[in-house]
Amino acid sequence: MSSTVRHAAVIAAICAICALPLPALALDSGADAPNAGGASWSFRVLLDGKPIGQHQFRATDGAGERTLVSEAAFSVRLLGVTLYQYQHRAVERWRGDCLLALSADTDDNGERTRVSARALGEQFEVTAPIPQTERGCVMSFAYWNPALRAQQRLLNSQTGRIESVRVNAIGEGTLTVGKRMVSVSGWRISGAAQPIDVWYSSQGDWLGLDTLVDGGRTLSYRRL
Repeated sequence: MSSTVRHAAVIAAICAICALPLPALALDSGADAPNAGGASWSFRVLLDGKPIGQHQFRATDGAGERTLVSEAAFSVRLLGVTLYQYQHRAVERWRGDCLLALSADTDDNGERTRVSARALGEQFEVTAPIPQTERGCVMSFAYWNPALRAQQRLLNSQTGRIESVRVNAIGEGTLTVGKRMVSVSGWRISGAAQPIDVWYSSQGDWLGLDTLVDGGRTLSYRRL
């Protein structure tokens, strides 16, 4: 394969990441708690098994609400040349299983997208980038929350679209987390750009995910 074709294939694969719903995360029993009112997590992000960045999360609880800040940074390099850079930051406010507000900013290799949404009474309104309204309680792609498995529509924090989904169990397996092999159970979210396989420990802690991007490449999250 020529250098030009190889570069194009890598760029096409990584560009597909912008359409995938990056995860929202919140407090669970497996989190490292730096203080009494919050927790933090880190995931290694891989493309075909090779590290391309991290996604980090910080959560705080107070006054019956939960605030979650997530930050992702990916960079793809080939032969010392940066082919692609990606940054995403989102701030979410939750009450129970319902999203109260979301503000997200994504820089997809220089192309900027901002998403803004909030709950207003019985309505949930996305005001940017494209206005839309949904009735009742809305969740984002909050892989940490078991209530996700019963949802049929989820908010994509990168695109601002409320997407129709199906969530089904896909059985047991093993996953490498750090230097350990861990038994996991999987759930598949279908209906987004590509099916997303999400992996949990026997205690219900979210440990990773896998999905395909353009060119048949695999994008993975693994808990650090």
